[in-house]
Amino acid sequence: MIRFDSVSKHYPDGTIAVDSLDLVAPSGQITVFVGPSGCGKTTSLRMINRMIEPTSGTVWLDDRDTSTIATHELRRQIGYVIQHAGLFPHRTILDNIATVPLLLGWDRRKARARSRELLERVGLPAHFAERYPAQLSGGQQQRVGVARALAADPPVMLMDEPFSAVDPIARDQLQEEFLRLQGELGKTIVFVTHDIDEAIKLGDQVAVLRVGGRLAQLAAPAQLLSEPADAFVASFVGRDRGYRALGFTPAHKLVLHDEPTIRVGSSLAGAEAADGWLLAVDEQGAPQGWLRLAGPGSGGAGAAGTVTEDLLHRGGTVAGAEASLRAALDACLSSPSGRGVVVDSDGRLAGTVTAPEVLTLIEQQRMSSDQPSARPVAGGDR
Repeated sequence: MIRFDSVSKHYPDGTIAVDSLDLVAPSGQITVFVGPSGCGKTTSLRMINRMIEPTSGTVWLDDRDTSTIATHELRRQIGYVIQHAGLFPHRTILDNIATVPLLLGWDRRKARARSRELLERVGLPAHFAERYPAQLSGGQQQRVGVARALAADPPVMLMDEPFSAVDPIARDQLQEEFLRLQGELGKTIVFVTHDIDEAIKLGDQVAVLRVGGRLAQLAAPAQLLSEPADAFVASFVGRDRGYRALGFTPAHKLVLHDEPTIRVGSSLAGAEAADGWLLAVDEQGAPQGWLRLAGPGSGGAGAAGTVTEDLLHRGGTVAGAEASLRAALDACLSSPSGRGVVVDSDGRLAGTVTAPEVLTLIEQQRMSSDQPSARPVAGGDR
């Protein structure tokens, strides 16, 4: 557990970075600091490992006042991940990950074995071990940064906007991998971001800070969306918070419809669809896209021939087996046929649903005042 007890940071020029912060980051959970630029997010994070010393107040690590712990001892208990990973360019990926264990006096063979284990754990292939940082993409480097922070198995991890410098696809993959790892490891994590969507997706609790370093609200993501503490929080969270709150409500009560399909590579001869749209699947039954049998944009589908990749409309998203209402509604709205595709846990087609059916369930959920869960349903915001 990490506890801020009336912690402040004032600078000689009169700047107040953090002002009387009182906050608890529970053990085994992710606490996200979010807020506008200049609100003290990073300063608060760095006061935990004493990269910045508080002007007043106390930061506690479990039951120990961190000011009484030697900085080298304190930092050995805390993993630290920053933007751009901060890797040593002249060291191989394996040696980058092994940095802290070697500093702690681990045997080199043991440290490198741990590094190889972590490469796999963060989803990187074993042959990356002997590469150098410049040979990896930004997203891959961030994975190495996470692996390096985990190398000595610290109970606490600090993460300062670790995914902000990568492209949206890589960022989504990193977030999913991060949640998977946390599900396995159960670390105490303090995570800084400027992105409210990232905060809501990743946090067990979210601390919204206002300019001047004061805490505006500390709450679970669902509560933050449904019950913002004041106008500042409501404005920061955003006007579409009602839609985003649907990511906390499971869609398992939706009734799915059987959907006629056609396999990619099969003959188009005799293919029919009531509304002109037919769902194409692969040999395993996984949806690949919609086929327009007639009308503008059909690409000639409906004539003799086979179902080829270039004939498919791929605009629609797919809702997973544990989808949220937000994911189900997005699947409907983005589908060219107007029918949202839902897949099972193996990625095979489970059925389809329409937007009016999702909206009906949303209204039923609202009327029954069901309480949202503490974190978005798996796959809910993909």
